[in-house]
Amino acid sequence: MKVPVAFKEKYLRLLGEEAAAFFTAIEEETPQKAFRINLLKPAAKEMLKGYVSEKKPAPYAPEGYLGEVSGKSLLHQAGYVYSQEPSAMIVATVAAAQPGEKVLDLCAAPGGKTTQLAGQMKNKGLLVANEIFPKRAKILAENVERWGAAHTIVTNHAPHELVSHFRGFFDRIVVDAPCSGEGMFRKDQQAINEWTAETPEECAKRQKEILASAIQMLQTEGTLIYSTCTFAPEENEEIISWLVENYPLTIQPIHQLGVSHGRPEWGSVAGLENTVRLWPHKNQGEGHFVAKLVFHGKNEAPKKRNKRQRSLDRPAQQLWEKVSHQLPAPVQGKLTVLGDQLWLLPEMAPDLNGVRFLRAGVHLGTLKKNRIEPSYSFAMAIQEPTNYPHLSLTKEEWEHYVAGETIPKAGNAGWVLLCVEKIPVGFGKQVQGVIKNFFPKGLRFHAS
Repeated sequence: MKVPVAFKEKYLRLLGEEAAAFFTAIEEETPQKAFRINLLKPAAKEMLKGYVSEKKPAPYAPEGYLGEVSGKSLLHQAGYVYSQEPSAMIVATVAAAQPGEKVLDLCAAPGGKTTQLAGQMKNKGLLVANEIFPKRAKILAENVERWGAAHTIVTNHAPHELVSHFRGFFDRIVVDAPCSGEGMFRKDQQAINEWTAETPEECAKRQKEILASAIQMLQTEGTLIYSTCTFAPEENEEIISWLVENYPLTIQPIHQLGVSHGRPEWGSVAGLENTVRLWPHKNQGEGHFVAKLVFHGKNEAPKKRNKRQRSLDRPAQQLWEKVSHQLPAPVQGKLTVLGDQLWLLPEMAPDLNGVRFLRAGVHLGTLKKNRIEPSYSFAMAIQEPTNYPHLSLTKEEWEHYVAGETIPKAGNAGWVLLCVEKIPVGFGKQVQGVIKNFFPKGLRFHAS
């Protein structure tokens, strides 16, 4: 593929002697595929052995591997792996979210950073994953559900709309900002087609708006992680310079092996050498920029509002008590009813009145007359299947299951967790020798 002439002229000027190697890497070399295993699934690494024959560690995440995993594979459907190119893994690695923290992934779709952050947090604390566009937010919610991220809330707002709900709330905020996408040229022809010489400056304006909202949601001494998948100084060193010059922020060093560093000559503040750059002619993966900053200002927390969610009424409580003897909640949380849906909200969840969300913790199931129908989300959050009534499926039976078909299976056990080699794949209802299929209709596919 060929890069735009204006792009070539710009980076000939900026990179000088190394420009030739840079253009060769973009135009002639093949992108590297990779994936991560799910740290929330205790058996993920063990299960990987049986499904991926050759794998090498990826450079920027301890749980990452080089190689390709199909989106229609068992491990992907069950949330054991996430396909992600290697350089994109560095963002959450630098963020280093800790269990018990309150973390915001502000521009989160499709979910690579969110799922990686969730694994770091071990389902302890609160992770809010936001996406402004509804269709992309739906994909994000599906990936979070599959990952079993029980402490995660998926919201659908413009960044400035979240400020009134979360002012001064978060310990850590990740802004992987919408950008000119230059770092993806090698793998995405559309990114090349959409690029113009003006694109970086246009993106920088939007990035400043997003960051202005993000900063208002940080606690004092909170951490801001800013990243892009572009090479443009206008969206990288110049944005960090703007942040430091206009807000009480300091740049923190990033200790990561196998990376290049920011270019101080492309910005206007001290410390830009502490930021990280990934170049296709120097580092593994596509182009990326990451900076880590600490906020020293103070934001007042929002006033509390009336809660939108309600506790279980007596009939719902009795139904849950009956069900939970066999199907106990997979994690600790706040049992809550929203309409006819039963949710297990994260214990650290704030007042969600006025917040537009797609997921809030674990969707346990639907309240029906005299029963609760357990959900796919519930099954994906289970870490130890032997604690539940369960049935083993063969790989062939699993293929019928994800296609939405009933499965002949002798017995009459009622609700059962379906597993393939100890991997939970969803719930079914075994009645009169047949497993009725409750795999979500919107997720069904033909595996082969």
